[in-house]
Amino acid sequence: MSGSPDTALEMRGIVKEFPGVKALKDVTFSCVQGEVHGLVGENGAGKSTLMKVLSGVHPYPTYDGEIFIKGKLARFPGTREAERAGIAIIHQELNLIAELTVAGNMFLGREPVKRPFGVIDIKKMNADAQKYLSAFIMNLDPGTLVKDLSVGKQQMVEIAKALSINAKVLVLDEPTSALTETETACLFQVVRELKKQNVTMIYISHKLEEIFEICDRVTVLRDGETVGTQDIRDLDRDKLVSLMVGRDLTNLYPERAARIGDEVLRVSNLNVAHPFLPGERVVRDVSFSARRGEVLGISGLMGSGRSELVTALFGAFPADVRGEVFIEGRRVQLKSPRKAIRDGLALVTEDRKQYGLVLDMSVGENVTLACLDTISPMQWIPAKRELECIDKYLKELNIKAATHRVAVKTLSGGNQQKVVIAKWLANAPGILILDEPTRGVDVGARFEIYQIMNRLAEAGVCIIMVSSEMQEVLGMSDRILVMHEGRLTGEFTRAEATQEKIMACATGAAPAAHGRDS
Repeated sequence: MSGSPDTALEMRGIVKEFPGVKALKDVTFSCVQGEVHGLVGENGAGKSTLMKVLSGVHPYPTYDGEIFIKGKLARFPGTREAERAGIAIIHQELNLIAELTVAGNMFLGREPVKRPFGVIDIKKMNADAQKYLSAFIMNLDPGTLVKDLSVGKQQMVEIAKALSINAKVLVLDEPTSALTETETACLFQVVRELKKQNVTMIYISHKLEEIFEICDRVTVLRDGETVGTQDIRDLDRDKLVSLMVGRDLTNLYPERAARIGDEVLRVSNLNVAHPFLPGERVVRDVSFSARRGEVLGISGLMGSGRSELVTALFGAFPADVRGEVFIEGRRVQLKSPRKAIRDGLALVTEDRKQYGLVLDMSVGENVTLACLDTISPMQWIPAKRELECIDKYLKELNIKAATHRVAVKTLSGGNQQKVVIAKWLANAPGILILDEPTRGVDVGARFEIYQIMNRLAEAGVCIIMVSSEMQEVLGMSDRILVMHEGRLTGEFTRAEATQEKIMACATGAAPAAHGRDS
């Protein structure tokens, strides 16, 4: 036995090693019954590994140390045993079957059956699902197909599924990474309701404002070790960041002396058709320009057309695109990504795992993926030139990997993002488009990415940054464009921009403004 009666979970002296790497070094972590406990740290700090130990993904005895659930020693040989003990994890990548209903997903493998026929009792399954959904203010129809739900509502299904197995400890891993503000508020309402029901929750997030809003205490991990646990009331953002990175970050957005040059990109009356709704447009009559050495921020709420705009500029949007685009004064056609690359464009997509990386390929292979024509115009790849290119960008971007030969999927989120950026820098683009460049990236890696952006801008690269984070847009942009329902509704210089002005344009509360030549 271990811990006080109100200790729901205690992990003591956890050590986990992989070949050549000690991921966890004597980590201690505990949660009180009914609390929301934040778990934070940089990418690679050990958060995910620790939760995989807890949930049986890394089974006993592949790790050293002890786990106590309500004071009783627990050793899980697999995930099923951890689930039976009341451990449930809501992963960042949701684990649902799109073609099944809400109820079907909740009770998958545990469906109630009619005796003696052995067929699934749909009526009872829907009723049981409704019981859990209603108890935690989740306004969902159990008979709805999951594919017809928004990401936010799919998140609720995962939580309801966890509650249906009588979860005692619920782990929420980056739960708002793909949610709108409204969906995030709904999630927080559910979390508070679960807390009233005495459910213990571990909340993992890089969004520190969420940690301060929803958590009671927070534990910081750094380089696989426990830095400490503190009451959230005893911390502020600067102190928490300092604990995470091991140094003070007095300015999250590094300063840059902007040297903005000539116009490099001009977009005139760009229209992008909706891929599924005939006659509808996701981008409407958008016109703007961008200059050499400028960081041009694009802001707007989810669904405003930001990503569709930049994807269309890169020639990758799966629908009709009309309008005029000029690069260096020369009109170009938005035909394909291959054509865009030849025209000097590069796009770091918002979803690095699906569109930015080939996860099973090595770090080095991903770095040179887009520049093989440059490395070798022939049909074979000279190993020496390829290795020189890989080494250059691993060093320049401070990419942390044991070797360039390891699979890129083994890297932390921040290092994966830097590999995506390296892939495009190896092509020497004149215009670099970054769509959500720091999504799922910790504060330390964010600072490094911002420094990379500043260095590129100082070298004359035109940077277009799409971001849903208001402070990031304000902190990094020389000029800001705002979108609402597919249209440009505002344009501000760094000196003019405020959070209130941007939000007014993003919500359609301000009169529409056409991009001005700058």
